[in-house]
Amino acid sequence: MSSIESSGLGMVGGGLDLKGEGGGRDGDRMLTPKSAPPGVAHLADPKQRGGLISLIESGKYGKNVDVCVNGDVDYMPCEDPTRNSVLSREMNFYRERQCPGVDERAVCLVPAPSGYRVPIQWPESLHKIWHENMPYNKIADRKGHQGWMKRDGPILFFPGWVRTYVSDEIPHTHSIYRANQYNTFISMVGGALRTALDMGCGVASFGGHLLDENILTLSFAPRDSHKSQIQFFLFGERNTGLYATYFMEVDRLLRPGGYLAISGPPVQWAKQDKEWADLQAVARALCYELIVVDGNTVIWKKPVGDSCLQNQNELGLELCDDSDDPSSAWYVKLKKCVSQASAIKGDIAVGAIPKWPQRLKQAPSRATLIKNGNDVFEADTRRWERRISYYKNSLNLKLGTSAVRNVMDMNAFFGGFAASLTSDSLWVMNVVADRKPSTLGVIFDRGLIGVYHDCNLVDVMIEMDRLLRPEGTVVVRDSPEIIAKIDRITSSIRWKSTVHDKEPESQGRERILVATKTLWTLPSSSH
Repeated sequence: MSSIESSGLGMVGGGLDLKGEGGGRDGDRMLTPKSAPPGVAHLADPKQRGGLISLIESGKYGKNVDVCVNGDVDYMPCEDPTRNSVLSREMNFYRERQCPGVDERAVCLVPAPSGYRVPIQWPESLHKIWHENMPYNKIADRKGHQGWMKRDGPILFFPGWVRTYVSDEIPHTHSIYRANQYNTFISMVGGALRTALDMGCGVASFGGHLLDENILTLSFAPRDSHKSQIQFFLFGERNTGLYATYFMEVDRLLRPGGYLAISGPPVQWAKQDKEWADLQAVARALCYELIVVDGNTVIWKKPVGDSCLQNQNELGLELCDDSDDPSSAWYVKLKKCVSQASAIKGDIAVGAIPKWPQRLKQAPSRATLIKNGNDVFEADTRRWERRISYYKNSLNLKLGTSAVRNVMDMNAFFGGFAASLTSDSLWVMNVVADRKPSTLGVIFDRGLIGVYHDCNLVDVMIEMDRLLRPEGTVVVRDSPEIIAKIDRITSSIRWKSTVHDKEPESQGRERILVATKTLWTLPSSSH
């Protein structure tokens, strides 16, 4: 299911400037034992955790942080089946991201998988990756006939990218066919549409295909029997069950005038007539315009104004009250009401905002939610253009080369860092701390993507390490005091770091830390 022109999504992130993501070893299972063998860490004892973090921050720990339980390379603290299995099934709550509490967070490092190799560089990595970096054989075995992925020796291939055609007319793979099908009924050229949300993405071939249309896709899938399939592209997230609740949550995320496309069950699916009828009833209640039903695909368009629930509401749905903030998503329960478009300041509808790429550099109306927002927006844009030039030319960061494809900005604010890199062949996941002003709306209005995140410094850096590829680069810019603290922490998490002065034109006391995650694995007997 795909949502074109998405509006917001809350989830955990990690890393300031992050090159890629972690690999995986035992992709067909998830280890969460209750006790740890010698030499590896278990969940931190709450009584000892504070002291341990203090030692790490002060640089007095004197050794590397322990390896996580059993050295499980697929460990994801917020997607732990053991934790989720005891949670409520109501509204599929147990399928949502469930992060451990502060006192439960493990202070430990996730190793690279045995046999890990430095990734194949972009754009060749679009078609293939090293099998040992992501050895998920179940997906290849079960989904190979659908064109998801196939194994050939040390390589996993993604046939969705091999542009072979049957009779020189019909696309050979489903992802290409689906993108072309959507393009028949939705104009995906010209810059009116820039961002998409692919829910249930498989290995994200659909989102990858949209790159050709200059559309940036946030792809995610639930953690299912294929375990960590989403690691091929991004992260797992929220999965709702009831059609009405599901549709209302999609409606909250979708920009007015945006499109909702569903391919597969229950759309004109055998023995799912009632489910298909229910789905259509919700769409009617929300006043979505039916664009087309084509085979097992339906496309709707969200209305630009507020919902017409007051006039036709066959399902008993209700509008959220005036105090509701549709952009609030960090640990907010799924709502049983329909968000009101008028609750968001400014005209943000598709067609009303500038087209891409003009929207990237123009201050959107939501920038005024910050005091002197338009002036701050312009200053932030100029500041990051200057900084990126310095990072490339003086710090010799490989931004703009094939060595860096995936980047995460852990303190994105208005997205100025990402906006300064759009001419390079990379993409940026913008992260806004929940405790800071909510600027994700500005990031979305610029045609960029982003999420929420929050944590203390040591926890953030350990989470960054979990997501960062071996030999990936981290860049931190902050006060000398914070930089010194981070530099001390890096020695305990197996990073190599150097500290640099800021560019001469900049004001203030900031310094810049550049760190590289080293490649290390556990001995094979430890797996």
